[in-house]
Formats: sequence, structure tokens, C-alpha cells
Amino acid sequence: MTLLDPGAWTGKIFDGGWAAAGDGGVFEVSEPATGGTLGTLGRAGAADVARAARAAAAAQRDWAARTYEERAAVLRAAGRLFEEHAAEIGDWIVREAGSIPPKAELETHFAASLCYESAALASHPQGLVLPSAQPRWSLARRRPAGVVSVISPFNFPLILAMRSVAPALALGNAVLLKPDPRTAVCGGVSIARIFQEAGLPDGLLHLLPGGREAGEAVVAAPEVRVVSFTGSTAAGRRIGEVCGRLLKRAHLELGGNNALIVLPGARIADAVSAGAWGAFLHQGQICMTSGRHLVHESLHAEYVAALADRADKLPVGDPAAGPVALGPIIDAGQLAHVDELVKATVAAGARLAAGGTHEGLFYRPTVLDEVTPDMPAYAQEVFGPVAPVVPFSTPQEAVELASATEYGLSLGILGDVGQAMKIADAVPTGLVHINDQTVNDEPVVPFGGVAASGNGSRFGGPDANIEAFTETQWVTIRGEIATYPF
Repeated sequence: MTLLDPGAWTGKIFDGGWAAAGDGGVFEVSEPATGGTLGTLGRAGAADVARAARAAAAAQRDWAARTYEERAAVLRAAGRLFEEHAAEIGDWIVREAGSIPPKAELETHFAASLCYESAALASHPQGLVLPSAQPRWSLARRRPAGVVSVISPFNFPLILAMRSVAPALALGNAVLLKPDPRTAVCGGVSIARIFQEAGLPDGLLHLLPGGREAGEAVVAAPEVRVVSFTGSTAAGRRIGEVCGRLLKRAHLELGGNNALIVLPGARIADAVSAGAWGAFLHQGQICMTSGRHLVHESLHAEYVAALADRADKLPVGDPAAGPVALGPIIDAGQLAHVDELVKATVAAGARLAAGGTHEGLFYRPTVLDEVTPDMPAYAQEVFGPVAPVVPFSTPQEAVELASATEYGLSLGILGDVGQAMKIADAVPTGLVHINDQTVNDEPVVPFGGVAASGNGSRFGGPDANIEAFTETQWVTIRGEIATYPF
């Protein structure tokens, strides 16, 4: 069976079945490596979102009343289907998102794992017995939030949608999914088709690809109680403001400008391998990318030379046409942003040790030396394959450099474990990886950032997912009706 046959969804949106084109018309699904068109999808408008939200709210009540066995069975079936169709979905991730095949394989494997882990959520203990000063039983139990809106980005389109979709459904919610239009097939259609084949009842999952109008509508819809957003800090701030005014919960997973610290005594070959992977994986288009390389002065020159040599040797090209290390930047706008930051940094006095050039959307992995913390490619989130390197002399200076950012997502520290632990204690960040680079995730870990990287919410693992997608209800039980003075 072909899961993603364009004939089934061309020009349509999904609301349990494939419906006519959205109120916003249709849009083309493009392949960034070639500029070719892969298909068309319906563009959701505000009216589509309103209809979907009403249908989701109606369907959710029955879904929440189903047994945990029924919900878990759907999630397990979805996991098996992700495994069975991994090659087909992975091919779309390669072509639509510009991913290299190993990264696409990671996404499909991760999606299947998320389904299996979420299946267990359906039967996970979801309450507490509380003490009471009254003659009664007192309980706190978790109930489904209701309708959850999931807004996902282009960079890891399958993982970053499924990280919310799977646990939300398993815990008895309905979902409105608005993927980035640039990856609406691998990050949207594939999910809709998987759950359709897995037997998810109609009305529980709505695919609403579109732009700002659709995004604003899935946040503002009165039926929506929880908004799960992964994307830029600027957009996350706007969503948080709207959710605050509407008294909705917002889980915001935002940007990062993550430091990779190389301590004295670290083995250069290993540090460069970690640094290259952290900086250049998926063209640096990852919120956890190692965007600031802080290297002890005793290793600085050797590290820069070795990282630049590694960057110069990495093949860049169409990941669907042959083995490469880096594919295309997602679109011309993002490439212009990356190139502008690099050029501005060189103009400010940095030395271009490697890269800094592009052909079409293919940007060479770039290493910048003689960088100061006020230079654009260091101070800002680049979201491209750029590694600015800054030396430090003392552990305290490393802490100050790593902490001097509005972001707080991920930190990597390479070298002596004892010294690394002290630094980890001193830098405000959501994630710390000692003797590893900054790009790490697993389905079972609570993932999230602080400060401009997010509002401290977490996804992953039973505790974080239950907290994210359910509400707490207090229940008391007396043996007889209570009496009062009046």
C-alpha cells in the first residue's frame, strides 16, 4: 500500500477524511533541492479551523470515554505503521525538508517510538489520594484537556509534530495540527494518513496546513484549551500573549543559541567531530544547534583549523540524488538570513576560516574565527550551518560567555567531567550534555528550554506529557450527605 499517494490528498485538507480545498485555496508542495513541485495541498483558512475545532470538541467527548485499551491500540497500530512505511515517509522528509537520509530515518524511528511510549500513557496512573481534614475521601485525578492545537515547524517536521500529537491523543484529547506549509506532507499528511489507517475515529485529528491566518485561528478557537507550539521565539511570544489573554495554556518550545564548551585537555579529534555534528547537522536548522563554540585558549587555534578542514571536506548537495552531509537550506528567505549574518560578521572583523559561500540553496558549512560576542553570527540565532569560535581562558569566563544570551535551551561541555559538572550547575539552560554536543533528544525525556527558548514546559516521558495535555480535577467522596449550619 502506498501511504502518501498524492492522488488522495491533492488540493485537499484532512478532517477524518480528505475534504475539498480549504477556504484559503491551494498551495504547492516544493522540493528545495531542485525547486520542483511535489504536489498541492488545500490551504486552511479561519473558517476551516472553526469547523474543525467544533468537530474536534464533539468527537473528543466520546474518545475520552473510551477505555484505555482502545486508545492504546490505536497508538500501537500507528507505531507499527510508521515502521512499515518508514522508507516512503523518509523519502518525503528527504525531498520536502531537504534532509539527508540518516536524519529522515531518525525521524520515522522517533515517530514510531513516540507512538509506543504514548500508548503506555493511556493506562498510566493518573491520580493521587490526598489527605483530608474532613470525613471523606479526597482525590486528585487527571482529565483530558479537550482540544489541543499543535503548531509544528519545518526542520524536524515529523518528530516535532508527533511529540505533541501522539501523547495528546493517547490521553483522550482531540488535535488540530497546523504544520509548516513548507513541510506539510511529511509533517502533516503522513501523520493524518497513519492515524487514519490505524483506526483513529473521525473528527479527532484535523490537518490544517496554512499560514498566519490558520495559525492565529488554531490558537484563538474557543474550543482549544492547550496550544503546543514549536518555532521561533518571536512567534512564540505572540502566541503566549494571546493565550494569556484567552486564559489558555501554552507550551512554547522556541529558539536557541546554544554553547558548546571545549575544556582544556579535551581530545581535539573528538571535540571537532562533536562540534561539526552539532553545528552542521541538517544545515544547522535545529533549535539545539551548537551555535557558539567556546574553546579554551590552549586548544583554540588547533580546534579552528581542524573544524575548518572538516567543514571544507563535507559534501553538500541534493540528498535525494546521492550521499551528502548537508542538503539545501529550506528556502531563499532563510538562506538570505544566514548569508547576511555571516557577511555582517566578517565585515565586523571576523575571519572566514571555511565556507561562507553558496550555490542556490546549498550553503557551505562555515567556520568563523576571531569572533567577538557582539558580532551578529555569534549573538543571534543563525539557523544555518555556521560555527563561530570564541576562546576563553578560565572556567568562570566560559560560564559568563555561555550565559550571556537571552536563550536557555541546550548546553554541551566537552572534557573533564568534574569541571563540566560545575559549569553545568552555573549556566541557566533546559538541557545539559556533558561530553556530547548540543543536539540530543529521546522520546522518554522531558524536553524543553527556559528564558527566550521557552516557558519551561516539557514534553516527553509520562510525567511531562500528562502535565502538558491534561487538567487536574479535585474529587471528594463522603459516605453521607454533609450537613451545614444553614
